[in-house]
Amino acid sequence: MEALINIFRIPDLRKRVFFVLFILIVYRLGSHIPISGVDLTELSKLFNQGGILGFVDLFSGGALGRFSIFALGILPFINASIIMQLLTVVWPALKELAEEGESGRRQLSQYTRYLAVLLSFVQGLVMSISFKQYVTADVNVWFFVAYAVIGLVAGSALVMWFGELVTEFGIGNGASILIFIGIIAQMPFYIKNTYILVSGGASIIGVIILALMMVALIVSIVFVQEAQRRIPVQYAKRISGRKMYGGQNTYIPLRLIQGGVLPIIFASAILQFPLMFTQYIPVEAIQNFFAQYYRYDGVFYNALFCMLIFFFTYFYTAITFNPQELADNIKKYGGFILGVRPGRPTVDYLEKIILKLTLIGATFLAFIALVPVVTANLTGVTSFMGLGGTALLIIVGVAMDLVKQIETYMISRKYEGLLE
Repeated sequence: MEALINIFRIPDLRKRVFFVLFILIVYRLGSHIPISGVDLTELSKLFNQGGILGFVDLFSGGALGRFSIFALGILPFINASIIMQLLTVVWPALKELAEEGESGRRQLSQYTRYLAVLLSFVQGLVMSISFKQYVTADVNVWFFVAYAVIGLVAGSALVMWFGELVTEFGIGNGASILIFIGIIAQMPFYIKNTYILVSGGASIIGVIILALMMVALIVSIVFVQEAQRRIPVQYAKRISGRKMYGGQNTYIPLRLIQGGVLPIIFASAILQFPLMFTQYIPVEAIQNFFAQYYRYDGVFYNALFCMLIFFFTYFYTAITFNPQELADNIKKYGGFILGVRPGRPTVDYLEKIILKLTLIGATFLAFIALVPVVTANLTGVTSFMGLGGTALLIIVGVAMDLVKQIETYMISRKYEGLLE
């Protein structure tokens, strides 16, 4: 308790924590303000069926199922970020802009915001047209579509702003924290469904197995998130004036998963696009295919999910880890990796290691995504199907990142941290 009390003894940290809490309260209140004109009772029946729609609703904290002004949530901004990162790699003008330093990054952030608003308009239009069958009889359908799109776009822009405010004036990554609180807010819903299943005759053994599986997944996620490959580096001694510098041994910590929870968030966001647009393709074969195979517990959906996880894991590693730059910095300061010659051999050595680590990390992420689905099918307890390993990974990853950032603030002010 002393460590927790110390959080509120640091004025700057206290302000940041209270600011985050304030933003989260406003965000959760907004998720309960519905856009008028929709029969929410009928709409809730659609989302209570679970499956892929329940999974999509999870990322908005239930706002989509209530068709609130925050129904789109932070996902348009995440999708815009994915597109901008991909364009930065393949478009030379954007790549040069990204290398210009702080001013270039600010310009890219502005482009990302514009793209997020555009995506929210497209998604809001598709969503409003999709839900027109749930419009009450006293409302004109196309008038409803018009003001619903305006409300959804405005809500999405506001949520995007909330995320940026949390990142700048609060603690942690704002977008990740908004997704985190949305998932946490849905937990009582899943617990209630589990109780209903057990009351209806579902096997209590299956519930216990599912609970043990989730505990095991949380432990494994913590273990892998903290895992590092330490590359030993030796710095040569050098004399400057009357002082001797260098000569110490250190190491380069390489994380097993360089992108943390971002690859699985990106993969989940991409998978939601087909769900929004396939119902408007007037080809019966395509609609039947997606209805039959594009299911949260389907083989096709999960195979595509795993491929996207691998892609974004390797992609994020490629744009965040530069072996050439790291090798040049080691050489610049008179260091070398033990047993490896400086220069090109060091770059090849680092590339070989990071490829192995990325393969292991991507395989683990895919495993985490699949295990809850397989367990639910085997036990017959499907109440937590929408939660899955993806949400668990996000919850644990964001919580650990938040604790580490708080720890950094506390240690920098000579307070005993949260972690002993």
